[in-house]
Amino acid sequence: MTNPTPKALGYHFPAEWYPHRATWLSWPHKEASWPGKLQDVYVPYCQFIKAVSAGEQVCINVRDKAMERLASEQLDRVGADLTSISFYHHPTDDAWCRDHGPAFLVNKGASDAPRRVIVDWGYNAWGGKYPPFEQDDRIPTLVGEALDIPVYHPGIVMEGGSVDFNGAGTVLTTTACLLNKNRNPQLNQQQIENYLYQYYGVDQVLWLGDGIVGDDTDGHIDDITRFVNEDTVVTVVETDKTDENYAVLQDNLEALKKMRLANGKSLNIVELPMPAPVIYEGQRLPASYANFYISNAAVVVPTYRDRRDQQALDILATCFPDRAVVGIDSTDVIWGLGSWHCLSQQEPAVI
Repeated sequence: MTNPTPKALGYHFPAEWYPHRATWLSWPHKEASWPGKLQDVYVPYCQFIKAVSAGEQVCINVRDKAMERLASEQLDRVGADLTSISFYHHPTDDAWCRDHGPAFLVNKGASDAPRRVIVDWGYNAWGGKYPPFEQDDRIPTLVGEALDIPVYHPGIVMEGGSVDFNGAGTVLTTTACLLNKNRNPQLNQQQIENYLYQYYGVDQVLWLGDGIVGDDTDGHIDDITRFVNEDTVVTVVETDKTDENYAVLQDNLEALKKMRLANGKSLNIVELPMPAPVIYEGQRLPASYANFYISNAAVVVPTYRDRRDQQALDILATCFPDRAVVGIDSTDVIWGLGSWHCLSQQEPAVI
């Protein structure tokens, strides 16, 4: 960290509810991510794009013209407004743009500095689990070149789904993921915190423990606990004491109750239910209502044909009175072990 870091220059990663210029996605094409279900993913995925593009541009990484045509045809079938959708010929290995996409930081300070920069963290497909991932690892820099935005390279592995921000100096994450030896074994907790401070522009790191069962990312925060404003989080809880998620989520709830923000305030905590277990081909999938995406026009929430779907939507509607809360069926999408938040990455507006 010899050169000035984004934090030193006044940049920070804004909260997801900060106004967006666009949302970035990488078109799903990897059969191994949705074995036997890739074609079933397109309709709900395009419904997601339709909902988001109602309030902002949607930018989609595709391999080439042929993939762009396929995507356009699928989007046209659900009635998406193609004038609000842009394609970039950036080949990818997989669709999880939250983790391999660009991390945009903003600077409201000096007028002579770029208003936005990109941080290109290293990406290794959640600890080398799903090679190849070299094309995904290049995406943030390609986006920076396409938008003519400066790009920083911290030189360590970090995934967008492992961190959640309140926009006022605090980042929430998990020890299960960030301290996992399959990411940055050369770094201890204090060193990782310093990278978070310097390259996300935060002042405080709050740590939770483990993630939910079925999560192949080793415990991403975006499946368990999310900020909905500067001092409020929603966190999923399991009411069935026999469920294997029960103890983990109770531990996280108790930890949240003890946390204090940098200003000394305790967190306002809103409990969100978990859906009943979603099991496909004998595998429990990481179905969670916490994997919602906050766009300009709507908060898009994964639903699972579950009796708790409406309860989750109603709770989130109280958290976002200024936005529509839209449920989109994620039952097929979750077979890929992620949902709407995992698939998307926001690009903040210049304001």
